[in-house]
Amino acid sequence: MAIPAAAAAAYRAAAQIATTQAAPSAVAPANLPGSSFGDFLSGAIKDATSTIRQGEHSASQQVQGKANLVDVVQSVNAAEITLDTVVAVRDKVVAAYQSIMNMPI
Repeated sequence: MAIPAAAAAAYRAAAQIATTQAAPSAVAPANLPGSSFGDFLSGAIKDATSTIRQGEHSASQQVQGKANLVDVVQSVNAAEITLDTVVAVRDKVVAAYQSIMNMPI
């Protein structure tokens, strides 16, 4: 159930990167090796943080009686899916690092 939401978030992030790279810039991405991946990673982290904060804010608004329950459930669900995705990516990065460290020299 989390896979379609994660795919949609990844597609949205890729679309945002494509839109920002289509705009004219002073420095071409080809001149900065790896900058597009760094930008992607930075944007993904900012988006994940924003989604989690929005879920927390919605939950606190519900406790105060100022938010619609359906909106709160959707925000908290999105935050949970985002956190699961971040943890999965972290686990893959750690596994890749360990695999590289175990390679013979």
